[in-house]
Amino acid sequence: MNWDIVFEPALPPALLAALSAAAVIVLIFSFWRRARGAPWRAGALALLMLALLNPTVRQEDRSPVPDVAAIVVDESQSQQIGERPTQTEAALGKLEKEIAAAGDIETRIVRVRNDPGSENGTELFTALENALTDVPRERIAGAVLLTDGQVHDVPKSAEALGFDAPVHALVTGRKNEHDRRLTVVEAPRFGIVDEPLSLSFRVDETGEQSEGIAPVTISVDGEKLTTANATIGQTTTVTLSLSHGGPNVIEVDVAPGPEELTMLNNRAVVVANGIRDRLRVLLVSGEPHPGERTWRNLLKADPAVDLVHFTILRPPEKQDATPVSELSLIAFPTRELFSEKLDQFDLIIFDRYKRRGVLPLAYLSNIVDYVEKGGAILAAAGPAFASPYSIYRTPLSSILPARPTGNVSIGGFTPDITKMGRKHPVTANLPGEASADDAQADADWGRWFRTVDTTTDSGETVMDTPDGKPLIVLDHAGEGRVAQLLSDQVWLWSRGFEGGGPYAELLRRLAHWLMKEPDLEEERLSASTKGGVMTIRRRTMADETPPAEITLPSGKTQDLKLTETAPGRFEATLPAEELGLYRIRQGDLSAVAAAGPLNPKEFADVRATDAKLKDLAAETGGGLWWLGDKADNMPSLRMVRAGHDAAGSGWFGLRRNEQYLVNAVHQVPLMTGFLALALILGSIALAWHREGR
Repeated sequence: MNWDIVFEPALPPALLAALSAAAVIVLIFSFWRRARGAPWRAGALALLMLALLNPTVRQEDRSPVPDVAAIVVDESQSQQIGERPTQTEAALGKLEKEIAAAGDIETRIVRVRNDPGSENGTELFTALENALTDVPRERIAGAVLLTDGQVHDVPKSAEALGFDAPVHALVTGRKNEHDRRLTVVEAPRFGIVDEPLSLSFRVDETGEQSEGIAPVTISVDGEKLTTANATIGQTTTVTLSLSHGGPNVIEVDVAPGPEELTMLNNRAVVVANGIRDRLRVLLVSGEPHPGERTWRNLLKADPAVDLVHFTILRPPEKQDATPVSELSLIAFPTRELFSEKLDQFDLIIFDRYKRRGVLPLAYLSNIVDYVEKGGAILAAAGPAFASPYSIYRTPLSSILPARPTGNVSIGGFTPDITKMGRKHPVTANLPGEASADDAQADADWGRWFRTVDTTTDSGETVMDTPDGKPLIVLDHAGEGRVAQLLSDQVWLWSRGFEGGGPYAELLRRLAHWLMKEPDLEEERLSASTKGGVMTIRRRTMADETPPAEITLPSGKTQDLKLTETAPGRFEATLPAEELGLYRIRQGDLSAVAAAGPLNPKEFADVRATDAKLKDLAAETGGGLWWLGDKADNMPSLRMVRAGHDAAGSGWFGLRRNEQYLVNAVHQVPLMTGFLALALILGSIALAWHREGR
């Protein structure tokens, strides 16, 4: 219960003030004239004004409302270093007990972790604001932050908090911690494949050793590329090159320092997109034929391809009386192409080529050496491949996987994808292909009418005829690659015969596989993150794959089993709760993926500090303490009234606001109408009586 006397004026305050002023003037005049009834008139006017003010006794039935205190627990990755997690939980447990003992206070515990998709670092005050959104400002008793001090959203002033209550900070870790960290100063976003590019970084160290040399390792896509000795405190620049097109993940790792706090910030990651300058392709057509234009149009349509195309129109055995000087043809530059500039081409295509004395055997031997050293050759066969003029009867036989039997099959058929072809990136999931579950179904493609019969000695047959004759055979030769297309009928698809077929996609994949495009590797491990989830994908020609070993940014490892989603395709997912670089290894294959920003603000400096919070704590009347090695160093808790100090030596306080809810209100007027009238009339009567004497 609570009793108060309140006034509820019967007239507007301005009118009451005017009446009061007039009454006072009259009374002053009466006293000046020394009227004998002036005091009683003054009493009557006072009673009238009191009646008009309507004094009331108010009785309220109140229920106390507990204050609200927020405890913000920093669980960011920098808080997982050393003894910080133990200190945090010990301090939290003690704080909860002391608040519970204080009574009549509601505690809201907010645990804050890094958002993998955020580049803003540790945001404790954003979490604090969200936790107190539904709390009236006058009920907030204060906030306690359990953190290492590395907070990245500290308000510039106490006014920005939105409430008037003390903010205290209990800092984990130790003062004057030492750590070595690496920062990327300048990094390329793009680079031409196999061309030099520069990467600049800086190694800084706090502690006794603030100068000297630190060994640094540079890796690309998980494979060690080079090493460098970086001078501590100075920018170091290294030159490297990208080995393939598309994203290249460049890692820079510095060795641990003598007083290393953590290795989390000893690594920096840069993603540079590799761009091929130009892909040079040499296309040699043995004779004019309908499919020649298909190859030319396809390769010329790719802006990244420089095509050199020759068609042999006048072979040496063709004799006529036309002088060479009058021909509109140019001589085939065999020596220049196959001796001097052979290694400048990324791919050589022989399209229906046959032995006609144009290329000496020595030049064909040069092609074999070129392939075994990393080059690529595609042999698109016509009927001549089964004849005595076959290029198989040359040194090229040592790298060609399919050997001709001497027969050419004639008759309509729909090409089919083999079991291995459904796994191979060149032929897997081609538009319109037949379902693997229906052995009787044909692909939704037009027919071909001729194929060269062969026997495969090596390689993988990825496309064949319905009766099992190879159509496309792929193989590795030394460091290079070889492909054989054992039919010259693919041009029918380009003309739309019987609906055509995916000739452009098939030939594009075939050419890029030969040129070692990473996305078309038969054995490939990749990983990506999106929305806080990491997806690991494995492509393989095998029927099963071992578990993947995942190394988290914190250094912890775990095994993850992959599930088959399609022939030769395996996949698995896991939550990417830690910020930083994840390393995935599966046998000889490795991949890397970054969760969140590549170089998180969270790891820019992981030393415990009080510098960011002490000004705000002081401005709100709060305090800041170092927990040290154990929670026993934590100050004791007190409840204080508004306007009193909220922090002192060995203690900190939460404000007691004494807020309440009013359940019921009872009011009793002190000046009822009849009572007021009687008192006023009595005073006037006494005044008249006094003046009548």
